[in-house]
Amino acid sequence: MQDQLERLPIPAKPAMSKPAMSKPAMSYRLPEPLADLLSKLPPYPASWLFVQGLNRLLAPQLPDDVRRSLEGRSLRLRLLDAGIAFDFEWQGTVFVAERYVDVPDLCIAASVHDLMLMARRQEDPDTLFFSRRLSLEGDTELGLLFKNTLDAIELPPFDLQALGPRRVLAHLRDRGAREG
Repeated sequence: MQDQLERLPIPAKPAMSKPAMSKPAMSYRLPEPLADLLSKLPPYPASWLFVQGLNRLLAPQLPDDVRRSLEGRSLRLRLLDAGIAFDFEWQGTVFVAERYVDVPDLCIAASVHDLMLMARRQEDPDTLFFSRRLSLEGDTELGLLFKNTLDAIELPPFDLQALGPRRVLAHLRDRGAREG
């Protein structure tokens, strides 16, 4: 499955950044039929699925001070080329999906490809931000917390298999058994 995702993004026309002498920044987009399909997904169930992945891969790595700073703060991740956004917040010990939030505290936006590069540690947030491929809008302090947290935590390379339905369902079952 990971091989399929690596082949998924297709090159778009390189954009020249200013000044005119600078090197062109390569940009990748999802194929249009896939982007059209994703953009039709209802926001809440998609956000719920997204936070299950966050809780599996990222939540265990968050330091206590970051957890306290995130408490009750609304976040939105926009996948620009997919035309979809995930609204979520940190509550206690986990990320929780939210119904559409009018104006989140922080909106993080990038293409699927660029987010995958960042998740795999093949590109750092600063490079994406300064090349205008990653956008952070809203609370500046929360944006810096996001960036610094990604830089500081030791995540293994992103593994799509960790988000497979069997593994996610087993994780939810185990979490429910611990809480119940």
